[in-house]
Amino acid sequence: MNIRQAEAKDSFALSALLTELGYSATEGFIDKRLEQLCHHPDEILLVAEHGSQVLGFLSLHFIPQLALAGDFARISYFCIAEGERSKGSGQQLLNHAEQLARSHGCDRMEVHCHSSRLKANQFYAREGYVESPRYHIKALS
Repeated sequence: MNIRQAEAKDSFALSALLTELGYSATEGFIDKRLEQLCHHPDEILLVAEHGSQVLGFLSLHFIPQLALAGDFARISYFCIAEGERSKGSGQQLLNHAEQLARSHGCDRMEVHCHSSRLKANQFYAREGYVESPRYHIKALS
């Protein structure tokens, strides 16, 4: 398995994986978002592939902290293709992201995962992530 930064050619595969996560109809804007994220200085969009087949992706943001010595990294989207789950590629991709976070001065990682995603939550627990129960959101539209 190869892990690399996403490229424009990955838009169709990323859109299909986002559909697996429940985010349908991304085809109309995925190219623009992909270009934005690939050029953002505090973002890395990783793709895991085998040959020319995209197995999954992980979107990682680096967030500086004012009151703490270390920064933190946030996973905003992480998906391994349905037929590729539980084969180790998700763990490899996550480990790669954690290494990148360390190299960017981060001393912790966070990921928000809805409680309905049981297997994903079990995966994160196995990887050493602990639940932090408070999260607030406000729509700005």
